[in-house]
Amino acid sequence: MENMYNLNIERAVLSAIIFDPETYEEIAAKLKPQDFYLPFHQHVFAAMEELSAEEKPLDDEFLRSKLNAMGKFDEVAMLDLLSANPITNTAAYLKEIKAKSSKRALATLATEIKKVTIEDDLPAEDVMNLVEKKLYEITQNSTSDDFRESKEITLSMMGEIERLKALGNSKLIGTDTGFRNLNDRTSGFGKGDLVIIAARPAMGKTAFVLNMALKAIERNEGVAFFSLEMPAEQLMLRMLSAKTSIPLQALRVGDLKDEQWSDLAAATQDIASKKLFVDDGGYATIHHVRSKLRKLKAQHPEISVAIIDYLQLMSGEGREGRQQEVSEISRGLKQLARELQIPILALSQLNRGVESRDNKRPMLSDLRESGAIEQDADIILFVYRDDVYREAQEKEKEMKAKAEGKEYTSEFRKKPEEDAEIIIGKQRNGPTGTVNLIFQKNFTRFVDAPTGPAFEIEYEDADIPMNTGNIELPAI
Repeated sequence: MENMYNLNIERAVLSAIIFDPETYEEIAAKLKPQDFYLPFHQHVFAAMEELSAEEKPLDDEFLRSKLNAMGKFDEVAMLDLLSANPITNTAAYLKEIKAKSSKRALATLATEIKKVTIEDDLPAEDVMNLVEKKLYEITQNSTSDDFRESKEITLSMMGEIERLKALGNSKLIGTDTGFRNLNDRTSGFGKGDLVIIAARPAMGKTAFVLNMALKAIERNEGVAFFSLEMPAEQLMLRMLSAKTSIPLQALRVGDLKDEQWSDLAAATQDIASKKLFVDDGGYATIHHVRSKLRKLKAQHPEISVAIIDYLQLMSGEGREGRQQEVSEISRGLKQLARELQIPILALSQLNRGVESRDNKRPMLSDLRESGAIEQDADIILFVYRDDVYREAQEKEKEMKAKAEGKEYTSEFRKKPEEDAEIIIGKQRNGPTGTVNLIFQKNFTRFVDAPTGPAFEIEYEDADIPMNTGNIELPAI
């Protein structure tokens, strides 16, 4: 057990703070009370935290007073601490305390694994999830099994309020969505949010989140992308088209002009230097996503958002039917977002029932296997482009006329830019409504529409004349 702690080193570090209080901030950024082995040393460091927050001196007298008030004062242990030789270069000492703290945490985890595996007889997958979670916490040095006390919560809250005040009039307080109009309505995606982005086929489900991913890496943030439907190369083609304004079809066949080749080379080089990580294995369970994302976040703290394309392609355990699987997946994603303190964006399918209505704008009940998804999500966004349905309707009329031997001239004209709506169907901490964007089809790119007032959605009263029945949607 002696190799699990070193009391002399602990005393030296605490003594260094008492003799030179200016070193506290640097040390406190790297250590927490639980990193110390001796309980009295934990109490001393916790007392230092409180004195620092109260802007009081970190000297012998104030420490004694604070420890007495906490009921944790020990005269003998305090004398041992004060008699230790203070040090000036604490880096090596901090590293040693941290290493021994991690070893103790690992030893505790080993005991817990034995208990849940043998005594509690938990399923193997539950044990592996517990191990992964604890290992991640140990890596991040953020293990905390206790309730958070009111004092710690209020201090944290005040710090956040001060951070928001420093932003001035900025409406963006979370992760930038990449779209000004959407930021205005959501204030950005919050840390720990589960964001569901849903649409029918051909609406640009994937293109929308790729635009978000592109803007995030251009801000030098990290993005993790789980692609269950298409290989990474296809995602990159779409991203390069959006970045360079070179039509996607031209990129697919390599039909580029000289200046476009130059633009493509520059864009490729730029994206290659960014922190974009794609898992395109085509298979994922919640355990798979959890394990890979924890490891990636530990290696790359700059990861600011994770994207899953799409939720219904994730596999579950299949013990109690698909509804139960989806519930397990959505709840697991929400918990993972909170654990890693990043928003997780999950794409989702909509039921075909949306196409049987006159007004084809989606609503929450259109979410496929919607119960658990709707409950767990913090924000639900629907991607909607009216021209997709109008084009499909005109084609249907044209085919019907041809079948009857009649002439038909379509009034629909394809446009390089189409109006797009991002419908906020649910927002736990904000209003619902509609955000207007423009979809540039050739580049699979969404851009902000000219600023205008968003409107609240009233599905019951909306009545857009459209053909009823199921419509075969065109591909993008």
